[in-house]
Parts: sequence; C-alpha cells; structure tokens
Amino acid sequence: MVQPFNNTSGMKFLIFGAGAIGTYIGGSLALAGNQVVFVEQPKMVEQLRERGLRLDLTIDERRKTKDAFSIDPRSFAIEPSLEEALKFGPFDVALFALKSFDTIPAMEGLKPFAEKLPPILCLSNGVENEQSIARVLGADKVIYGTVTTAIGRRGPGDIVLEKLRGVGVAAGHILSEKLVAVLDKAYLKCRLYPDAHSMKWSKMLTNLIANPTSAILNMTAAQVLANKDLYKLEIDMLKECLEVMKAQNLEVVDLPGTPVKALAFATKLPLWLSKPFLSRAAGSGRGGKMPSFHIDLYSGRTQSEVEFLHGAVVREGKARGIRTPVNELLTNTLMALTKKEIPLEEFAGKPQKLLAKFEK
Repeated sequence: MVQPFNNTSGMKFLIFGAGAIGTYIGGSLALAGNQVVFVEQPKMVEQLRERGLRLDLTIDERRKTKDAFSIDPRSFAIEPSLEEALKFGPFDVALFALKSFDTIPAMEGLKPFAEKLPPILCLSNGVENEQSIARVLGADKVIYGTVTTAIGRRGPGDIVLEKLRGVGVAAGHILSEKLVAVLDKAYLKCRLYPDAHSMKWSKMLTNLIANPTSAILNMTAAQVLANKDLYKLEIDMLKECLEVMKAQNLEVVDLPGTPVKALAFATKLPLWLSKPFLSRAAGSGRGGKMPSFHIDLYSGRTQSEVEFLHGAVVREGKARGIRTPVNELLTNTLMALTKKEIPLEEFAGKPQKLLAKFEK
C-alpha cells in the first residue's frame, strides 16, 4: 500500500544510513507524518529516489494490515552527502545506528558540520559510542538510546519486521520525553529510562551471548549453547560483565520486550536449570539469524564489534581491578581471526581447541 506523507507536522529527523534500523525507524517516522531526510552512499541514493522504501510490518497487529507499506520517494528526502542533507534543516533530532567501529571515523566526517547538527539519538550497540559523539559534538548533542526490535533487511530500503520489541531512550536530555512520545506514536514501542548507562550496559549484556564463540568456531548459537563446556564458558563471560556493571553501580534493567533481569538471574542458577532459558533467549533475540560477529567475520570485514563489546568489558574491568579472562581471550582470538593473523579454519568446528586455550 502507498502511504501518503504529511510533511507539515511532527518532528524533522536526519537519519544516518538507510540500513535495517535506519529504514525501519526512519520509515516508521515518515508513516506517522514526520519529516525524514536520509544520508546514504551515492550508489544507493538513486535506487531509493526511484523506488522509495518498502516496510513489511505485517506482524505488528496494531497496524491492522496484511500488506507491506510502500513509501513514495516524494515522501522523504535522501542525499549522498551530509552537506546536501543539511540544506533541509534545521532538524530536531538525528538518528545514528552505525556499527561501533564506524563511530569514530563517522565523527571525523561530522566535525566540520557540528554547529548545524541537531542532537543525535545513538542506537548503536556498545557502551562507548555516545562518549565518542560527545567528544566531537558536545554532551548536549547526545541522546542515549537502544533498540531491541529484530529487523531483517531484504535489500536497499526494503526491510521486514521480524520481532517487535521496542526502543529505549534515556532521560536527561531536553528532548528525551518529546522524542519518546513521537517514537511511540510511530508504533515503535518506545520507553523512557532514568539511567542511560544501566540501559546501554543491559543491552550489551544481551549482545554478548554466543556471539564471539559462534564466529570463532563457525557454529550457530544453538550449537554453542548445546555444548555443556561452551555453555559454562558463556555463563562465565556474562558473570564477568555483571561484575563490571556492579563495580560501576549500574543496575540490570529490562528492555522493551527483553527480560534482561531474568538473563542476569540465570547466571546464578545451576547450569542445567539455566540452560533452557538462555538457549531460547539467544535464539529468539537474533530473529533466527547467525550472530552479528559471525556475519561480519565471514563476509570478509577487517573489523569486528567484539573489540567494542567484549573489549569494553575488558577495558572497564582493568580500570577497576576486575579480572575478565573469558572476555579478554574471546576478544583477542576473534580479532586475530578478523585481522587474518590466524586462518578461519584454526578453530572452525573445534570447540575443544578453543576450550584448551582457557585451560592454559
């Protein structure tokens, strides 16, 4: 169905990238009558200007439709450079959901336009991206956020909603409450969180499960968690993160559609009792896809977010005198594979070889 776009009401959003999250949230905001401008690579701009966006949101019963939404290209703007996109300003909010290893390079590109940029809602995984943004643009230009909804990308500007959970926005910014209301009105199931760091670390806790082990061993999350020795490794890895959170006086908080407190509690249970819950959580949380670290490694990327997730646990642990050997070894091993210092087949399908490294 074609949804008319009312560009005279709502807020004005600048969206960095029309990837899965950018298309889902930017498209949903456009459907709700907000003004949306995307910044995207030149090769994608012409495609999206020609055919628009397609959002398959049929699993969201609130929308009462069995058809995907087709958003006319005249209903939004998409530009190949930030300079061109800013001509549509001033904007109320920008949306940032890049991979963590792209944050610092992206900030270098944004620095010349700092005065013209609006506050940025950062939905990237990890706990250090907002600080990187603040160092370049100022703390008043950062809004902490997170997204737990699972979205599949079928092609440029073409997404499918796989699991509806929601979006979290941290309180403390002058725009936080208004932004929550606008996002919620766009059917994004948005919640306000009083503590930004508890929210971000809680989200990261859910991203850690069977992520590096899947990539290192070339196994699915289900296969990793089915192995009793690897499962114990996963529990130890989560315990290290929880210890680092405790040292920072951070609480584990439930996120939209995601019982993170139950996940944390599971680490205190006997392994046989916690295993069914954790296995279900790991499987459903990724919408049936391979974990992101595996996707990045086997697509030939020369960077990995393990450095910014498990690596962040290691860095914060060292700063506070807390040992994090599991997170450290997983980080170092996956980074060695990513940088091709060791071949992919070194550990592929060989859990005992990885476990032996921990025993040493």
